[in-house]
Amino acid sequence: MLVAGGHDVQPAASVEHVADADLLVLDLCESSAGRLAQFGPAIAATRTLAFYLHTDVETRTAALAAGCELVVPRSRMAREGAALVDGLLAVDVSA
Repeated sequence: MLVAGGHDVQPAASVEHVADADLLVLDLCESSAGRLAQFGPAIAATRTLAFYLHTDVETRTAALAAGCELVVPRSRMAREGAALVDGLLAVDVSA
């Protein structure tokens, strides 16, 4: 969906792989605590869009507490993923 929306997507195996990324997209549907711990430093340094299972409110709360800029249910990510990424990338954080 993101590639179809014109975005260059590179899977990241570790936090070192996202050092130059414009945006980190985290799938928190499985192993959310592990993903948040693994990518914690990148979340603090990079704009982050995370998605979770809509029934897992604890994961949403943990992702927001970890510093993810936008946390949406997986269904919304599937419908609006490219638009969500476009919106986050359009925000000027230097202002």
